[in-house]
Amino acid sequence: MAKKERSIDHVTAISKQLADDMRLELVETAFEKEPAGIYLRIYLDKPGGISLDDCENYHRAVQPLVANEEYDFLEVCSPGIDRPIKTDRDVKKALGSEVEIRLYKPRDGQKEFKGVLLSFDEEGYRVKVSEQEIVFPLKDVAVARRFVDLGILEKGIPASQEGKE
Repeated sequence: MAKKERSIDHVTAISKQLADDMRLELVETAFEKEPAGIYLRIYLDKPGGISLDDCENYHRAVQPLVANEEYDFLEVCSPGIDRPIKTDRDVKKALGSEVEIRLYKPRDGQKEFKGVLLSFDEEGYRVKVSEQEIVFPLKDVAVARRFVDLGILEKGIPASQEGKE
């Protein structure tokens, strides 16, 4: 096992234990190389959503525990509303929701599909697309995530809500 693999396994174990102790959900721990350096990113969640205070408290607690690891920047953050659907827990949260599936290679002339997530099993993601159930094998899927309609931001504040704070 390479040092990098041992390191991510070690940091993930530390991250998970601390998240459990703080009653948070560890979504993912990753070392990500970027032009500015290597980022150690720890993604957290909890029922009702993660707050900035949650991230700050976790950051302060985890930093001394990972001080001997090789990274330049430590980020503790939310995975976001459009987090990828990777685990059984992610699937359970996304069942019945509108999702987008992006493929590595085109299927029937397209690489992006939008539909309702029906299930996920050994065959792949089962999605209802335009009244048709399609199975997307895991090996073909570059990313699967909840669909977020940002068009609502363009509509502005409803007249009934203007001036209310």
